Amino acid sequence: MIDELAVFDDFPGVADAGAASHSHWLDTLARADDQAMKAMAEDLLPLLGEVEVVQSRTGLVMLPLRDTVAGTDFHLGEVLVAEAHIRLPGTAIEGYGMVTGRDLERAMAMAVIDAAAMAGTEADRISRFIDAEADRMRAVDDERLRAVEATRVDMETF
Repeated sequence: MIDELAVFDDFPGVADAGAASHSHWLDTLARADDQAMKAMAEDLLPLLGEVEVVQSRTGLVMLPLRDTVAGTDFHLGEVLVAEAHIRLPGTAIEGYGMVTGRDLERAMAMAVIDAAAMAGTEADRISRFIDAEADRMRAVDDERLRAVEATRVDMETF
């Protein structure tokens, strides 16, 4: 993956957002609706021109967790991921995508959107897409948390 902190400010479109926003964008894209993200990438790809595929693969990554009692990190296990890394030839602009599962098209769509954002291509449209997906995911998460909360049982012990 590219060193976001070192190169992030050099690109229009996302430079004003800062590295924290870039991380938020990637987190959101990783959970975005498959079909909507792939459609967005299909629209953006012709605007980017030729792209160089640096890497497109599946693999396993360790899932880190923190033991809140002991305050130590440990690895729960491995997670299957699809990863894509692209570069716009003749530039330092790169795009990256990693998603759970083995859907390489989805990872590549994420990388295309990331590269387009880094290049400043359709930045407003990408920003609106990310915001809409983040809102959709918050609503889904809120609904799930409400369903879990409805099953909570308060017990008194004596």
